[in-house]
Amino acid sequence: MRISEPAPGVYFVEGPASNWLIVRDHSGFMLIDGGYPADRGLVLQSIRGLGLNPAEAKAMLITHGHVDHTGSAAYFSRTFGTPILCSPEELAHVQGKEKHQVTFGQVLVRAWRPRVFRWMLHVIQAKALQAEPATQAQAWTAEALRSLPGRPKAILLPGHTPGNVALLLPETGAIAVGDSFVSGHPISPKSGPQMLHRMYHSDPAEALASARQLESVQAHVILPGHGSALHMTLAEALSALQT
Repeated sequence: MRISEPAPGVYFVEGPASNWLIVRDHSGFMLIDGGYPADRGLVLQSIRGLGLNPAEAKAMLITHGHVDHTGSAAYFSRTFGTPILCSPEELAHVQGKEKHQVTFGQVLVRAWRPRVFRWMLHVIQAKALQAEPATQAQAWTAEALRSLPGRPKAILLPGHTPGNVALLLPETGAIAVGDSFVSGHPISPKSGPQMLHRMYHSDPAEALASARQLESVQAHVILPGHGSALHMTLAEALSALQT
């Protein structure tokens, strides 16, 4: 786990295979995403390491409902009463009523590749197969988001999942893009702005088209769900994406 502060009050936590954020201001703090189920201890450690109490999180916002981003959500909801919030279009996925996840078959046919095989082992060790849905999750409203630390704005970007979003933190110039695009991934040999492998997207073409819609958004700190933070404009990052 590595913690940095790429923008004031925005703490970017690079976990073993996925990332999460802690956003802090005068009103308190919130989380964006929560790693794999086995990352829960690291999520708690990252909060306490900043001198914060996990029970006082104002909310956990979910960029999309994949288990490497929702792994701590049910625990925070059950243990601390933390509101788990996501886009209305993603609510059924986060609650476990729908499934928009790469299948075991899609992974298995590619498992002969060393990077895919190692990633598959990590997924099993990270307890992805025992992931607990956040059944008490709720859909956010623009008003509810504005009341949270960092005053986030949600940008709907379907394609990775039906209700996938990026979360803009306008006061700091930072944006959490989740898996809309990333800067690295365990199965990718590249670093820098890139789309995830096609098998991870519900609709790969729509995912790319949605990501490109961010080009006009004003942000200069890009915080992906996988890989390192990017210090560049969205237009610069998106110019590197390939179909």
